[in-house]
Amino acid sequence: MGNKRVVVTGLGAVSPLGNDVQTTWNNIVEGKSGVGPLTRLNPDDYPAKVVAEVKDFDIEQYVEKKEARKMDRFTHYAVAASMMAIKDSKLDINESNAHRVGVWIGSGIGGMETFENQFEMFQKRGYRRVSPFFVPMIIPDMATGQVSILLGAKGVNSCTVTACATGTNSIGDAFKVIQRGDADAMITGGAEAPITRMSMAGFCSNTALSTNPDPSSASRPFDANRDGFVMGEGAGIVVIEELEHALQRGATIYAEIVGYGSTGDAYHITSPAPAGEGGARAMMMALEDGGVNPEEVDYINAHGTSTPYNDKYETMAVKEVFKDHAYKLAVSSTKSMTGHLLGAAGGVEAIFSVLALKEGILPPTINLETPDPECDLDYVANEARHKQISYAMSNSLGFGGHNATLVFKKYQ
Repeated sequence: MGNKRVVVTGLGAVSPLGNDVQTTWNNIVEGKSGVGPLTRLNPDDYPAKVVAEVKDFDIEQYVEKKEARKMDRFTHYAVAASMMAIKDSKLDINESNAHRVGVWIGSGIGGMETFENQFEMFQKRGYRRVSPFFVPMIIPDMATGQVSILLGAKGVNSCTVTACATGTNSIGDAFKVIQRGDADAMITGGAEAPITRMSMAGFCSNTALSTNPDPSSASRPFDANRDGFVMGEGAGIVVIEELEHALQRGATIYAEIVGYGSTGDAYHITSPAPAGEGGARAMMMALEDGGVNPEEVDYINAHGTSTPYNDKYETMAVKEVFKDHAYKLAVSSTKSMTGHLLGAAGGVEAIFSVLALKEGILPPTINLETPDPECDLDYVANEARHKQISYAMSNSLGFGGHNATLVFKKYQ
């Protein structure tokens, strides 16, 4: 028996560009930036002055206030995006099918904000004043746990933690669950709320963040003047299903997932392997998994963090995998508009890749003003491009040497 075909039938997002998929996508297509001044914290405490914050989000639209207080913000984002995705998919989870619907949502950091606040409470008032919900609020798997409980999904239930590759690994792992027949549908993606005191301090200390104070140009992937990434937050969740299951219930199909690759650099805790060797292997693995020839790929949603090494090495990896075709395909980094959502990045970027296929629109890389001679591919500079495409690839690369790639196909 061959592997089952898997399709995307629902989308949900909370992002710096909007608290739903359509608003976020419209802003992506228009080349708008979600980057702005740091307001959650005192910007005077950090060299990085700009971030990509979620704005005007109200968790009480999704869960009661009493329940929301038992969750960290990253779980709020995951719950909201998952509920949107399920509503979009029109998938009814009930007693007859709950055991065949799973949840696989990752987070790179988990409840960092809760950890900081509760540790401060512990220092001031002792252990008795620490919330009894402290542990369930901080552990990264609680996004998956809460979504499962709230939606009644009783199937495969897991959480991936692979830093910035988390969202892509989660979707890839969930894809494999369906492909091998262990579930009919999965709610999957990533969620992150890292704009907190210690997260900002840590990333500033290791000089990963841009210190450009201008929100309109701080996130500039592949540009010669890039100086670091811009911290973002949110969640990107998709509902994926076995093809026949989706067809039988008349679901809307956005795209098909055909390939997944996941590799390790075995090189350095934060720096990518030279020439993006590990990322190249992930891309090749995803192509081979899907039976896709490199020449068939039209668009890559790059990891594209706006850091000096990532953009250079990812470009080299694309050239290694695609050879001459690297100069014929389009590559863009939507992090130029969303900032870097860490563990949620792969989730929202999967959504952008799927919509690029369905709508025939390639998202731009904004703020690309000064070409870097070492980054010489077609990065869809500054304006979206209307083009019908057949295959899209999405890359995510994380601290610890994690590399993950998904390949999506236009559904016909």
